[in-house]
Amino acid sequence: MPLSLQLLAGVDFHTLPQQVVNGIMLGAIYALIALGYTMVYGVLKLINFAHGEVYMLGAYVALFASWRLGFTPEATRGTNLQSSAFNLVILLLASMAICALIGVIIERFAYRPMRQHARIASLITAIGVSMFLQFGGALVLPISPEPNVSGEINPYKGTYQASLTPSPTALVRQRDAAKQPYEAAQKTFDEYIAATHEDRFNLSPKGIEARDLAQQAERTYKDLESKVESAGVSVIVPKGQLVMLVTAVFLMLLLRHLVMRTRAGRAMRAVSHDFDSAALMGVNVNRIVVLTFVLGSSMAGAGAMMTATFLGTPLTTFYGMEAGVKAFTAAVLGGIGNIPGAVLGGLLMGVVEEMVVWAGYSSYRDAIAFVVLILVLLFRPGGLLGSATMEKI
Repeated sequence: MPLSLQLLAGVDFHTLPQQVVNGIMLGAIYALIALGYTMVYGVLKLINFAHGEVYMLGAYVALFASWRLGFTPEATRGTNLQSSAFNLVILLLASMAICALIGVIIERFAYRPMRQHARIASLITAIGVSMFLQFGGALVLPISPEPNVSGEINPYKGTYQASLTPSPTALVRQRDAAKQPYEAAQKTFDEYIAATHEDRFNLSPKGIEARDLAQQAERTYKDLESKVESAGVSVIVPKGQLVMLVTAVFLMLLLRHLVMRTRAGRAMRAVSHDFDSAALMGVNVNRIVVLTFVLGSSMAGAGAMMTATFLGTPLTTFYGMEAGVKAFTAAVLGGIGNIPGAVLGGLLMGVVEEMVVWAGYSSYRDAIAFVVLILVLLFRPGGLLGSATMEKI
């Protein structure tokens, strides 16, 4: 058997569309984070390795904002709290605003003084800021037990299900035909128990016979129902994650409009094209750099709020390390410095990660980012939508 077939042995191809959808959902978040990497690099030619920690702080802002709204661990125990979309908007705006402020502070006090120095100095500074936020944050942020944003704040419960291919008609008819005998046998057994007051765990021979008939009818119906579900291909999307995807797409389109259709966006593209020439033409480059950090950091804050709220992952001060590496890989994959490339790279990273899970190698889902990064650097250093250029550092 070929190696490729051996690797996919036992894979259920009926679940492939579901995994692709899951990958797109995840990839939209990677794309939001990757935009921060690619925008800062496009303007300053600097890899902001502290960007993952900005994402981490955005998740903590969402946590604290949810507590301020009353969704504390103590309040959610045994309490039926009512949430609304307005609460989510508050969390989103708070995370974006605070992360934008953090981005400005990092740029002003860490990166701007290094701008005229060798790039290796800026790189070391970025790594230092990242470690400072990780370990310094552990001194002041709640990390044990690992907190998480209460699921009670999410008003979008339930799922949407879409059938891509229907189940065979004959199988559906068999299942429907088995439903009535199943319900009748179950009803007969319940009526027998109600009439005789027998203990369900200590039945008479007649009771055992009625129970066995009910169980046999149930097994037949459930088996047919399972076959019907597995024969057709359907996709299930949690409502919360669908809101997450729509919000991410809206923010990416809004950013695209700001960069391509506004005066500030034109100035940003001018600085990205030639920093010194833009300054000579009267562009306030410091203001544009600050705006770049504001936009990139706010996108990270939005992604952090949505993952913390809709996915409910526990928070630590290393929360942004894994997501940051994957988003950086996405930016490189699409072509770092290229905004559409960051979006494309993020979506591809999400889908590739879910494909690894689908193939049965879930323990390698985090390692795949490094594999993709190495392959891109080896075979297409400029990324899918970028161009490789020789540059002396």
